[in-house]
Amino acid sequence: MRILITGGAGQLGTALQAELTQHELFPIDLPQVDITDREALFASVADTKPDLIIHCAAYTNVDGCAKDPALAYKVNGLGTQNVALACQQFGATMVHISTNEVFAGDNPAGYEEWMPLSAVNPYGRSKAAAEVHVKNILSNFYIVRLSWLFAPGGRNFIHAILDRARSTGQLRVVTDEIGCPTYSVDLAKAIGQLIETGQYGIYHFVNSGSCSRWQFANEILRLAGLTDVVNTPILGKEFKRPSTPPPFGTLHNIAGKAIGIELRPWQEALEEYMRDTNQLAI
Repeated sequence: MRILITGGAGQLGTALQAELTQHELFPIDLPQVDITDREALFASVADTKPDLIIHCAAYTNVDGCAKDPALAYKVNGLGTQNVALACQQFGATMVHISTNEVFAGDNPAGYEEWMPLSAVNPYGRSKAAAEVHVKNILSNFYIVRLSWLFAPGGRNFIHAILDRARSTGQLRVVTDEIGCPTYSVDLAKAIGQLIETGQYGIYHFVNSGSCSRWQFANEILRLAGLTDVVNTPILGKEFKRPSTPPPFGTLHNIAGKAIGIELRPWQEALEEYMRDTNQLAI
C-alpha cells in the first residue's frame, strides 16, 4: 500500500514510519509541505499517488491554541479540510488523528466513540471542526482519537516530570484531570492493524486504563527510582494556564475491541518507554 503521512516528522509520524515498514511510505512535514496551502498539498498528493493518507499534522500546543484560536482553526480545521479534499480528489482513504479534547470532560464515566462532540477549549474545538470536515467530505475514513501521547524524542509530560523532579526534588501535579496515557509505539501498531481491516469509522486507541496527572507522575517517579521526590497533589485551578483541559478525558475503546484491536495497560507501556529511553531504575 502507498501511504502518505502528514506530520511525518512528529512523534506519531515517526512511530508510524517505524511500524509500517511493509508499505511504501511518503512522509511530509513542514517546511516542505504546509497542509494549510491547498495547492502545495494537492501537488504532493498528486505526485505520490497514495492509497491512504494518515493525517497526523496538527497544531497541538493546547495553550498556544487558546492564545490564537484563529491559527488553531487554520491548521487543525482548514488543514484537515484540505487533506480530506485531497483524499476525495485523488481517491485515497483517510486516517484522521484526533483527540480526547473534542469532548467537554464533564462525564466522569468517560467517552465512547459515538458520543456527541462537546469541546470546551480552542484546541478541542479546532479538532472537532476537523472531524466534521472529514465526515462531511468523505465516505471512507477512519477517525482515531488518542490522549496524552508520549513518545521517544521530543518533549512530553514524562520529560517535564523527570526534569522538574531531578532539578528541584519536588512536584505539584493536578489530581482533577483524568486521561489515558498513550504510547506512540502501541498507537502506531493499532493503526497498522486498523488499516488492514477496511472497517471504517471512529476509534479510541489509547492504552487501557486511566489515571490522573498526579497518578501518572507518581508512576513515572516510581519507575525512575525517584520515590523520595515529594509530589504534592493540587487542583487544576491552582495551576494557571491559558487553556482549560477536560477534567474527565477517559476514552473507551469499544469499536476497536470489537474487531480485535486493543492496547495494553498504560503502566506496561510506560515501563517499556522508560526502559527504551534509559530512564528505568527499578
